[in-house]
Amino acid sequence: MNTSEPKHTLSVLVENKAGVLARIAGLFSARGYNIDSLSVGETENPTVSRMTIVVKGDEKVLEQVEKQLKKLIDVIKVFDYMETPKIERGLALIKVRAERNNRSELLQIADIFRAKIVDVASDSLIVEMTGDEEKITAFLQMLEPFGIREMCRTGIVAVARGGKALTLSEAAYKSSTPGKK
Repeated sequence: MNTSEPKHTLSVLVENKAGVLARIAGLFSARGYNIDSLSVGETENPTVSRMTIVVKGDEKVLEQVEKQLKKLIDVIKVFDYMETPKIERGLALIKVRAERNNRSELLQIADIFRAKIVDVASDSLIVEMTGDEEKITAFLQMLEPFGIREMCRTGIVAVARGGKALTLSEAAYKSSTPGKK
């Protein structure tokens, strides 16, 4: 897929059981779609997990992805945030080289970006940064001259602004799910 294509953030409610993530990832790879970001976790209902998937593509690609996801037996609900105001966040842990002569400058940069120092060693710092992709990318660019030793990032998570919520009442989930009582 082309990098100029729009990014789509999807939230997918799925049954919380083994193999679901593999089936969904397989669906994307079988069709040649790349997942830009993937985050999965249990919801307020322990039998349901929420996947947040960011994928690039035009409306045709998104329509195909949504149709294919809805066909999977373990998928309960699919929601596209394209037309919905949302809050998106990711997390990055960055180990950066920190010598005595540049440590105060690193602390100032972390403070400006509202990042947290979570570990200090004689020659490095580990910084925790949360925010949208643009903020994390800008922060990483500021840290590059100091020497990034190691970095790991989570996938994006998203929630609609305002009163709209992607949830299931327990009664609705049990009555709408095959095999549930």
